[in-house]
Amino acid sequence: MKVLSVASEVYPLIKTGGLADVAGALPITLNKFGVTTRTLIPGYPAVKAAVTDAVKIAEMELLGEHADILEAHHEGLDLLILDAPAYYDRPAGPYLDSTGKDFADNWKRFAALSLAAAEIAAGKLPGWTPDLLHAHDWQAAMAPVYMRYAETPEIPSILTIHNIAFQGQFGANIFSQLGLPAHAFSTESIEYYNDVSFLKGGVQTATAITTVSPSYAEEILTPEFGMGLEGVIRSRAHVMHGIVNGIDAEVWDPASDHLINHNYSSANPKLRTLNKAAVANHFRIDQDSGPLFCVISRLTWQKGIDLVSEVVDDIVAMGGRLVVLGAGEISLEGALLAAASRHPGRVGVAIGYNEPLSHLMQAGCDAIIIPSRFEPCGLTQLYALRYGCIPVVARNGGLNDTVIDANHAAIAAKVATGVQFSSITADGLRHAIRRTVRFYREPKLWTQMQKQGMKSDVSWEKSAGLYADLYAQLISKGQ
Repeated sequence: MKVLSVASEVYPLIKTGGLADVAGALPITLNKFGVTTRTLIPGYPAVKAAVTDAVKIAEMELLGEHADILEAHHEGLDLLILDAPAYYDRPAGPYLDSTGKDFADNWKRFAALSLAAAEIAAGKLPGWTPDLLHAHDWQAAMAPVYMRYAETPEIPSILTIHNIAFQGQFGANIFSQLGLPAHAFSTESIEYYNDVSFLKGGVQTATAITTVSPSYAEEILTPEFGMGLEGVIRSRAHVMHGIVNGIDAEVWDPASDHLINHNYSSANPKLRTLNKAAVANHFRIDQDSGPLFCVISRLTWQKGIDLVSEVVDDIVAMGGRLVVLGAGEISLEGALLAAASRHPGRVGVAIGYNEPLSHLMQAGCDAIIIPSRFEPCGLTQLYALRYGCIPVVARNGGLNDTVIDANHAAIAAKVATGVQFSSITADGLRHAIRRTVRFYREPKLWTQMQKQGMKSDVSWEKSAGLYADLYAQLISKGQ
């Protein structure tokens, strides 16, 4: 099977979030299932600087601007780089200018990416035509739209929604510049309350839709999580699939991770105590035998960090310690720093992001707190499972699908891997922390939970197999 993947960011070339991790890891794992993937990505300066062996293989005119298609291979990925300087040759990030505002022409930049994908899907690339197109998020969601209205045979398409909160919504005045027929501006396509919505267009026109966890696929059918698109999503629920993301199990492996002080495996999780001491040293907090909790997150309301700030005093009162790594909303950063000042030796906070430190925290902390108000999939809890760091998670989205709560039945069956809570409030989190401390004081149970989590298959293998099966089904139906 030949697949064209289309994404606005791909790790390790450029990354602002989990989308890049998926777009970078999934194609490589799919090779094991007989799927060859070429990934179309914008030619940002960072991409062209990293890929020095790119070769021009085609030219296109995209919404009034010239573009070259460059072919390259980079760290296991087969890339098609959309080299369109008018759209992508900018010194700031992929979406925001130097002042932190969206580029005013983002609609055109990513419509062009989608149009290029549709052209490739229609056979406009010499010597290669895909069997299926896989578009990621709103930035590529117009690809199925352009395919629908093209005068060429249409191959199957999949749209993956990584986070429905980001929809690519623009004023109706741009429609005339998109190169679509007038009847495309309709409720059955990209029209959304007299605006243009790229994501809605993709949802309406893609052959199938996936989200990044089964629970999130259910949640976005509801007003609470659907962000205004729940009605459209419900109308296409029959083609919706929830497939959990995976992680790179070679990069995230406590047995070989060079970023942690002491390596260990599920056979000897007690060696984690050596890393625990290193974490305490880094944050300059007390060394003791009580539970060490951590937070590794963007410090935002969506991630539930306000709830963490409300329970810090309780964690300390229960004999625990807390270390935090992240950055985000100024008010939440301030609340956590104030907590560290209130509890010297018990609470440590590092504002910013530090990849080596995040590995060490997963390898040394006893439990990680993830109280997200919504979490389409989440990767942090997958890293935690892999490293024997017990996840304490809100019961939603991918957190619900990947962490098995330590209820009586799960404990009896020896399958528990973490602690869930469903009232996403300070009281709900406080109760979950209390349960976690109680489990921690039962060493045999705690070790069992750690080992069970470390044995969980959180790699891309299972997920890639599900995608390969879905690809095969759609391709066979289209023939």
